[in-house]
Amino acid sequence: MATSKLFEPIDLGPIRLANRVVMAPLTRSRAHEAGKPNDLHVEYYRQRASAGLIVTEATNISPEGRGYAYTPGIFSPEQVEGWKKVTDAVHAEGGKIVVQLWHVGRISHPDLQPGGAMPVAPSAVRPDMKAFTEDGFKDAVAPRVLEKSELPRVVDDYVKAAENAKAAGFDGVEIHSANGYLLHQFLADKTNKREDEYGGSIENRMRFPLEVVDAVVGVWGPERTGIRISPVSPANDIDDSNPGPLFTAYTQELSKRGLVYLHVIEGATQGDRDPKGFKSWDLKQHFSGLYMANNNYDRQLAFDRIEKGETDLVCFGRPFIANPDVVARLKVGAPFAEGPRETWYGGGAEGYTDYPALTPEEIARYAA
Repeated sequence: MATSKLFEPIDLGPIRLANRVVMAPLTRSRAHEAGKPNDLHVEYYRQRASAGLIVTEATNISPEGRGYAYTPGIFSPEQVEGWKKVTDAVHAEGGKIVVQLWHVGRISHPDLQPGGAMPVAPSAVRPDMKAFTEDGFKDAVAPRVLEKSELPRVVDDYVKAAENAKAAGFDGVEIHSANGYLLHQFLADKTNKREDEYGGSIENRMRFPLEVVDAVVGVWGPERTGIRISPVSPANDIDDSNPGPLFTAYTQELSKRGLVYLHVIEGATQGDRDPKGFKSWDLKQHFSGLYMANNNYDRQLAFDRIEKGETDLVCFGRPFIANPDVVARLKVGAPFAEGPRETWYGGGAEGYTDYPALTPEEIARYAA
């Protein structure tokens, strides 16, 4: 049985976490009824409540914010009701859970938008990718530019979603500002070609994401608000010509606001940790709250980074798909089971809630 700071409690603001293992947000596309979490979601998250913290799958803040079929939302009373059952189940197991607030921006399709409308974005730059609709994958389209006069409406959508998260019983919220979605689109110069005060300089490109952060903090307080960034990930056809100064400045601004944690995808997901020579983990020195590391961490890397003080929390994503007991497996050095990729997205219980945890006998054998 391993001893490591990874398994020691830590305070996330006013929240006491049992350990420093975090379940990463994982899109699984199981919300089949108007984006409402169902009994499968309740069981799925309950099974994984031994994580020190669960960050839910990315959750749509509005109908406009939706970019993938069968993803859950948190903008309707029915969705809040569904999430309340999830949070109750996690809390009953002694776990903590925050919801990730998501607006996809241009990473959508008219088939996924109310009335077949065009997706919105800071600029009309079409992503080179395909959108996942209920009729399968379709080529992405050039988005409609969000007018300056519309931005307060989008901020209001974040506020309403944050208020709904309180009603649903979450312990806090994580603002999704990564992976090429709306807030990241405002930050990156590949996707932000605006000529008003929301485009051009780093200060201008940070303006709208920081307005969202300030509004959400107004609901939850900084001590229960975290944020996710991915400075150099190319996900969803995103890029910035000089990410170092951009994300250093952004992190410094987030730190000024006292956010409780900074969730960083270090490098490209499942790939190079420091493309362009920018080591994302160096952002820790610019942030006053807890640093949460993510991207293809294994047991030894997690142990090493925690012990050296290079991270405060370690986020595991794909291992949680087929291993509801990630924490127990990390403690005893048991291997992670692999889940077939064809069951990752969509479907029902198969490949979602039917993965077994280790038995007490198996735990004892690995611990010996």
